[in-house]
Amino acid sequence: MKKIISIAFICAALTVISFNYALAENTKKILIAYYSHSGNTAKIAKQIQKYTGGDLFEIKTIDAYPAKYNDLTSQAKKEISEGFKPTLASKVINFEKYDIIFVGSPNWWSTIAPPVASFLSEYDFSGKTIIPFCTHGGGGIARCFDDMKKLQPNANFLEGKGFYGSDASENEISKWLKNLNLK
Repeated sequence: MKKIISIAFICAALTVISFNYALAENTKKILIAYYSHSGNTAKIAKQIQKYTGGDLFEIKTIDAYPAKYNDLTSQAKKEISEGFKPTLASKVINFEKYDIIFVGSPNWWSTIAPPVASFLSEYDFSGKTIIPFCTHGGGGIARCFDDMKKLQPNANFLEGKGFYGSDASENEISKWLKNLNLK
């Protein structure tokens, strides 16, 4: 049994090393921008960063969302129905240097969280590649990726991925990233 576990560990380590080596040869600059209220989307974003070597950017609002679940859901639902885009607390420095941007959001009422809509509305993604990802509690990707495309119609979109909560395995994430062929 110990041999099987050791072999599995070595295989996983070699996969990460070979994937990171392949990405190191990639000359495209990668940004991983994400909004995370509960921590699920942040966890996925950090795993993507581990594999790609890209820069992390946490999308934050000037006014924080309520901590209490019922207050949060009430506010978020209202903002989504009104198309409200909250003011963001910071900007990406030298956004123009990035070629590939992973954009992560929780699925809130079948769409992206309002802070992600703000982020996508504040920059010109023309000629850039967006790779969307979302976390959800059972709703899948719903309209999340389509709504990102509506906000950035001149961007190039690659296949996105939805993750249930933060339960994605490193293998699941690395397999998705390899299939994107980012080289």
